[in-house]
Amino acid sequence: MKYFPILILIIVSNFISAQSNGKDLSTSYKFKEVIDKVSRYYVDETDDEGLTETAIVALLEELDPHSTYIPADELQAAQTSINGSFVGVGIRFQIMKDTLNVVATIAGGPAEKLGVLPGDKIVVVDGENIAGVGLRNSDVREKLMGELGSKVKVEIQRRNVNKNIVFNITRDKIPVFSVDSYYMVDDEIGYIKLNSFSRRSHEEVRMALSDLKNQGMKNLIFDLQGNGGGLLGAAHRLADEFLSDEKLIVYSEGRAQPRNNLRSEFKGLFEKGKLIVLTDEYSASASEILSGAIQDWDRGLVVGRRTFGKGLVQRPMGLSDGSEIRLTIARYYTPSGRFIQKPYDDVDTYRKDISQRYLNGEFVHSDSIKMPDSLKFKTLVTKRTVFGGGGIMPDFFVPLDTIGNSDYYSDLLRGGFLNTFSYAFTDKNRKILLKKYPNFKKFKAEFNCDEDFMNEFFSYVQNEDETLEKNEEEYALSETAIKLRLKAYLARNLWNTNEFYQVYNETNEILNRAIEIIQNKEYEKINLD
Repeated sequence: MKYFPILILIIVSNFISAQSNGKDLSTSYKFKEVIDKVSRYYVDETDDEGLTETAIVALLEELDPHSTYIPADELQAAQTSINGSFVGVGIRFQIMKDTLNVVATIAGGPAEKLGVLPGDKIVVVDGENIAGVGLRNSDVREKLMGELGSKVKVEIQRRNVNKNIVFNITRDKIPVFSVDSYYMVDDEIGYIKLNSFSRRSHEEVRMALSDLKNQGMKNLIFDLQGNGGGLLGAAHRLADEFLSDEKLIVYSEGRAQPRNNLRSEFKGLFEKGKLIVLTDEYSASASEILSGAIQDWDRGLVVGRRTFGKGLVQRPMGLSDGSEIRLTIARYYTPSGRFIQKPYDDVDTYRKDISQRYLNGEFVHSDSIKMPDSLKFKTLVTKRTVFGGGGIMPDFFVPLDTIGNSDYYSDLLRGGFLNTFSYAFTDKNRKILLKKYPNFKKFKAEFNCDEDFMNEFFSYVQNEDETLEKNEEEYALSETAIKLRLKAYLARNLWNTNEFYQVYNETNEILNRAIEIIQNKEYEKINLD
């Protein structure tokens, strides 16, 4: 059977070619003919639908690494981050000891409105016991997500309550926030972390900018580390918040797509003031559009590491059965004309590019990055040298911080022990913690992972996995990182993601370097004006 996808791929390719070139459409029937003959005569039973989908995937993989096929049953989940919402009950959950635990309720969501609380355990859904049955994350989504306005009946176990509490929850739209965190770093520097470019991103960032400006923000650090992109339109609108007049933000063109220029159109909320964009090797696509525009117009500085290098535009195209292809229709270019897509002639090499950068030493030494002179461009105001052909090169390189890494720390992370212990500790001590630390500011300043706390953590790990023994030497190496992550998880469990990053960012080397660049007057030395 392994030869069928290749055969079908050839036929599908012929079908598309015949249609696009206006040739004899009899070629278009070959695909159906082959499927019919395989279905009727093949020695074993066949999955015609599966063969067809395999052929579609193989066809798109022949085009480029970013043209993809999404089956109908996976489409809703795939669209969640782009749409900025999904339909559900509105909880953040965690499965511990085969039980569904409510970590937090989404503000304004249906679960919160009915009185579901952090620490509640959902044990029955629509009359079906879900505790102790090998529950998975996908099972939770299947049971709690559904049609807008539909109802789901859940039974909850609550600490110090003798019998289950029953809630009939009406499913509603639940926002998926793309701004993970925003806060004032000091009296003048604001910070915003964006995790994706969705339909809600522009609105969220404007709200964050307004709030930060009201708190006295004069300079901004915009964090795109790990941001894999999203909607081109969102990148356009966000860049417009930083760029004045009618500046070109990005342009795209393809074989069947004429050149399309996207320019700044309205008065942005932060067109003046020091601006630094943080990037790393996982900042891609829309992240590169935004950081490229800021860099090309000398509006701000890019700090961190070279970005991923994705300069292709995909258009979602629905198919008749509810599935979707996302087809590359154009290439995009930064205002200076940079095409930042890295080569993809060899797909295997393309997919291993990030690990190869690590092996080449690029994450530690900037001089390990070799860019040919043919890829040099000039910024549009000060004529600084920038590069194309493989991501956005930062103005200030920050090496990957490997201090504090150890096998013991990696084992704790992979096993999920830091996360699950933090939740269990919060669940058991929530009232005590909130009484002692009634607000996050007090918690951040005063909470320490003291000896008793850490001994409880080590006991927890030992009970969960007897084979994972504490390695004193490696723990000494990773102690600061372990304690910081535990504290950050506690902050998230007691408050939210915003507070998590305010703790966790203490060791964010790229962020700390950006703060230093502003505070030590290095920013002014670049003479961007």
